[in-house]
Amino acid sequence: MRRLIFAVAMLCGIGLVAAPAAAAATHNKADAAAGWLARQMADGERFEADFGGQKFPDQGLTIDAIFAFAAAGVSDTNAGKAIAWLAKPEITTGYVGSGTEAYAGAHAKLLLAAQVRGKNPASFGGVDLKAGLLSLLTPSGRFSDRSEYGDYSNALSQSLALLALGRTGGAPAPAVAFLAGTQCPDGGFPLNFGEATCTSDVDATATVVQALRATGDPVNAGEGTAWLLTKQHANGGFGFGTDAPNANSTGLAAQALAGHRPAAAVKAREFLRSLQTGCAGAETDRGAIAYDATGLNPSTAPRATAQAILGLARVPLSDLHGGGRPQAPVLACP
Repeated sequence: MRRLIFAVAMLCGIGLVAAPAAAAATHNKADAAAGWLARQMADGERFEADFGGQKFPDQGLTIDAIFAFAAAGVSDTNAGKAIAWLAKPEITTGYVGSGTEAYAGAHAKLLLAAQVRGKNPASFGGVDLKAGLLSLLTPSGRFSDRSEYGDYSNALSQSLALLALGRTGGAPAPAVAFLAGTQCPDGGFPLNFGEATCTSDVDATATVVQALRATGDPVNAGEGTAWLLTKQHANGGFGFGTDAPNANSTGLAAQALAGHRPAAAVKAREFLRSLQTGCAGAETDRGAIAYDATGLNPSTAPRATAQAILGLARVPLSDLHGGGRPQAPVLACP
């Protein structure tokens, strides 16, 4: 199985829940996917990770769902419940860290989620998310973890930091320059910083180019976008390294390509739709998007669906805003 899209998130195994009778029917594939995703949430508010029968809160995947609902403009009731759950002090600090522990990626991702939902990030779950994130800015311009377990910050956490801070007064220039300076000779961007060989990564590049566009660096963003095109498979999908195409990488790439490389974005969306369970599938599976062509797997489908929605809906991370239709739609079938 491929590595996690966001370093701070964990894969989940969530049971299927029947759709409510009042759910609206839709022919829109992104809306149907968002409706299915909402019905997988525990108590309609959160995702959980299951390790050996023990369940733990999965704040990262819950935030992915909030982004997906905002992109599709549906399931807003669930998004509201999710942000309220994330704002519980024990859930917030369990994610961003407390005491001597503070994680850059978690601060950035939760800050962006609070902004998408119109919440006050200066007082979220008892934490000032913006101040906490800025406290992790190093002289080099990198946002780094402060942890006894090591520094796991990477291109995804740096990009999310720029996207979030760009909404609140602007991202620090050194942080933008640091991210742009990590570009590989081929035009793409690596996931991890400081490695001996700069190896461009699809997921990282798709996220970095969105952050650079949002912070005023269209040149490096354009070069990263051009590199992405070289990694698109004939079927329209994108994969991790030499792996076969998958929904997670393709969703992020399609989101980055939309509005900039429309033909490639259309092919990517076609690939995503090919992985979606339609009317021939079980009713409780309809709308779900499989990780890859091997078929729907309950343990990977929630994250695959959440990130595929970003590509299907064609809304960049910088433009996500909550307040969509409250219902979680179901796929319209004869």
